[in-house]
Amino acid sequence: MNENHTSDLSDYRLNKAMELADEAKLLFDNRRYDGCVNRSYYAIFSAVRSLLALVGLDSRKHSGVISYFDRYFVRHGTFDREFSRIVHNSFDVRQASDYQDFYIISEAQARAQLEGCMRFISEVEEKRSLILRGELGLPDVE
Repeated sequence: MNENHTSDLSDYRLNKAMELADEAKLLFDNRRYDGCVNRSYYAIFSAVRSLLALVGLDSRKHSGVISYFDRYFVRHGTFDREFSRIVHNSFDVRQASDYQDFYIISEAQARAQLEGCMRFISEVEEKRSLILRGELGLPDVE
């Protein structure tokens, strides 16, 4: 994969993440908390995939994408462990909301998910910009 394609794919995925975060905010504002949690998670997922594009990685499974983020961006020190917790929590809450019968998302849960999503995307934008400017190194992919 050439460097321009890698950057373009990363751009596309980050733009998608930002659109999904906007949808999550609209859903929250309209008290659609299940949808907010779902869109917040997918915004985070797309943001992680924008980083993975920079190192030529992807996975067909959500757990694989999350694992790659932890392995190559958290362990490498690019992201603090706090951001790994945001990703894992968002995944868990979205799973419960989408698949467990009678699981009701509260306004407080949805707010926490949305706030985590916004913090995560902001951090990805910042780190990604540093990486693309050559001011922050990419992890070595084995």
